Amino acid sequence: MSLMSGRSRDARRLLAALGAVAAVTLVYGRWLHVSNPATVSTTYLLVVLLVATRSRFWIAAVTSLAAMLCFNYFFLPPVGTLTIADPPNWVALLVFLAVSLVASNLSAVARARTTEAVSRRDELARLFDLSRDVLLMTESREAMAMLARAIARRFDLAHVAIAMPPPPEWTFFEGGSASVTLDRQEIADAFSAAGKTLEFDAHARTYAGHRTTVSPDGTAVRLVPLRVGTKPVGVLAASGRPVEAGTLDALAGVVAIAIERAHLLEERTAAELTRHSEQLKSALLASLAHDLRTPLTAIRIAASNVGGSWLSDGERAEQGEIILAEVERLTRLFQNVIEMARIDAGAVSTDARWTYPSEIVAAARDQVEQSLRRHRLDVHTQDDVAVRVDPRLVAAALAQILQNASQYTPPGTTVRLEAGVADGALTVRVRDHGPGLMPG
Repeated sequence: MSLMSGRSRDARRLLAALGAVAAVTLVYGRWLHVSNPATVSTTYLLVVLLVATRSRFWIAAVTSLAAMLCFNYFFLPPVGTLTIADPPNWVALLVFLAVSLVASNLSAVARARTTEAVSRRDELARLFDLSRDVLLMTESREAMAMLARAIARRFDLAHVAIAMPPPPEWTFFEGGSASVTLDRQEIADAFSAAGKTLEFDAHARTYAGHRTTVSPDGTAVRLVPLRVGTKPVGVLAASGRPVEAGTLDALAGVVAIAIERAHLLEERTAAELTRHSEQLKSALLASLAHDLRTPLTAIRIAASNVGGSWLSDGERAEQGEIILAEVERLTRLFQNVIEMARIDAGAVSTDARWTYPSEIVAAARDQVEQSLRRHRLDVHTQDDVAVRVDPRLVAAALAQILQNASQYTPPGTTVRLEAGVADGALTVRVRDHGPGLMPG
């Protein structure tokens, strides 16, 4: 479609140029009756220059030939024939043709260079905009797909694919309006060759590693290696409008930097997660050490008191209950440690099933029965609605909350527990009379 429109535009410009030559001929020959060859030739030359500044060189050349023929036929003696009687007129005619052709060529070259400069300016602006897009990228893999779409949009390409090598396999992030099937073997070959060739040959001004291939669906695809330094990190595949090799190579450099930046962001995120994990482990170990000392101290004191002769039978039974409660607390503590180790190793699997809130509350209360013996537990549950959860894990979490309530709430006070279902999720509220958390 663009080829036909270009031909139509050239045809219109050629007709306009020939019409201008005809107009000059009619005005000077039929109306003003100008017979000075210098005036006529200068006017024809002006027409040729104007045509050259707006049209292709071949249109200006055809206009030059037409002007020369009109100049010879209508203004050089003998008028009305293509014969030239005076030899100096041959020189004038040839000089006119030569000057018009040279001027047309110079104008065409200047126009081509102007067009090239504008094109390069546009390419630089697109590269700048793309670099800004890269700086706004996140570390998610979706950012690579967004980058491919941005390249296709900014450079007006029908299809763009960023191919990243294994492991585990080739990954493609695509953008553009067209759907192109890429040959994975061609991509692999281009990637393999990228590590064996120089990036740029300054003498021949060629970019090694660039290649053009035809996809299985018949589309011409430019393959450009993505390098970070001398290390290949992927392949850029582009199809659509022609793009200069230098622009493609600069574009590939920006994409390679984007890939490296995404990797660095992923490594930074992983390092932050590791650091937070280590901090959490340190805090858990400190808490575990404290939680172990408390029941062990209570068991040691109660055990020493049980053997004392000064205790009554009731007081000795109370010391035995203390020992049982603390042993229960230690057992639950070790169970929690084992669960935490399994979670850290990724070995915990949930067993979700339909359960009533009252069943979960009963299981949690049985686990901390000894710890709650000095408190009144006020339970309110919603029994007519079931919820899909893992009852074992939820009961263990609720037991830990009740354990904390019994530990930090004064003896004889009430611990209120409410359990129900809201919007398909289990909701639990525990209220006690403890000091609460410290501010901050």
